Amino acid sequence: MGRLTGKVAIITGASQGMGEEHAKAFVAQGAKVILTDINDVDGQKLADSLGADALFVKHDVAKEADWQKVLADGEARFGLVNVLVNNAGVIGKIAATVDFDEADYQWVCNINQLGVFLGMKTVIPSMIKAGGGAIVNISSIAGLVAIYGSPNLAYVGSKFAVRGMTKQIAVEYGKQNIRCNSIHPGYIKTPMMAAATDEDGGEATSMIPLGRLASCSEVSNLAIFLASDESSFITGAEHVIDGGMTAL
Repeated sequence: MGRLTGKVAIITGASQGMGEEHAKAFVAQGAKVILTDINDVDGQKLADSLGADALFVKHDVAKEADWQKVLADGEARFGLVNVLVNNAGVIGKIAATVDFDEADYQWVCNINQLGVFLGMKTVIPSMIKAGGGAIVNISSIAGLVAIYGSPNLAYVGSKFAVRGMTKQIAVEYGKQNIRCNSIHPGYIKTPMMAAATDEDGGEATSMIPLGRLASCSEVSNLAIFLASDESSFITGAEHVIDGGMTAL
């Protein structure tokens, strides 16, 4: 029996990077998974490769109507949803705060912050009907500390917001047997990381005590734990996976 047998999970941003790895790992551990992304070509291809336990739904996380469709399609296929992994996110413009346009700031917050809110608002009623559930919000070490040398107020602000919303939901819905935790990755080998840094490790590893970037699967292992009944008394907590960066 898999660690997630009996779970029905929505995973956003699942067409590539960490989301893709989460989807593969969750299905491998017995979950029924609704994969969502704006990238419908790669998302559908991934769902097809995962078989009958995976469903892809094209999805803009910043649109409430899209969230309602994801939930409706997911429940119609697999039943009530009891796991939500809010993984979709963007880095956005790297620039000093005074050089940030309102539109650039809002775009990042719409995906990273509003998307998480809409996801929890939409899925929590299904979890209550199911008798409980687990929410895993993917934040960042930028939701714990400021970024030095790579300014991005929108990204930092949105990831701090995810951390705060996680705690509020944990307190607000604990009595309904809904747990909510945040994951705070450091440097992970993803396409988004490569695009932002133009490297696959290199100089970035000098800031990591373990001396390397993490693989997506290492983050997925943590997400599986937090989504599973193994973490049944853990809620409202930050889970840092950064190779020791924030210990410096």
